[in-house]
Amino acid sequence: MTERAGLGIQPFEVIVQRHGPTVLRVCRAIVGVDDADDAWSETFLAALRGYPELDRDANVEAWLVTIAHRRCVDLIRARVRRAVPMDEIADRPAPLQNGPLGDLDLLRAVAGLPERQRQAVAYHHLVGLPHDEVARVIGGTSAAARKAASDGVRALRARLGATGTSRGETR
Repeated sequence: MTERAGLGIQPFEVIVQRHGPTVLRVCRAIVGVDDADDAWSETFLAALRGYPELDRDANVEAWLVTIAHRRCVDLIRARVRRAVPMDEIADRPAPLQNGPLGDLDLLRAVAGLPERQRQAVAYHHLVGLPHDEVARVIGGTSAAARKAASDGVRALRARLGATGTSRGETR
């Protein structure tokens, strides 16, 4: 990079280190574990191209989440168009470890939510974006984003409360 750091703008490598885990959580919540790494990579490739024109006072995290959202939508659309071979059994992904995402049961429950609720829960509760930023990412009003997140959390509590957790607790 150039002397952007001297202007108060961080080198792109710092942006990746700081926001990479958040973007990965978003990608896993929206497209699932199998396609999350591809969505993450596509997000940062697109961000690298647009970073030089980014306003100095921009909310970098919200900007990256918006890019991740668009890349995830692209992957979901591509998934529908992708041919599925019928004579082969798909490889199973390696199981997730407990890490920055936490409980795998929660991730699966989030993946089972309707699209708007899944997005609102992921962007507000996993990433920490305020509802007005969530609304900008997924479209609609702040009130609609708040309602979708609330409905999603209610559905998660019902689903996870009904099945319990590995520790015997309910959420």
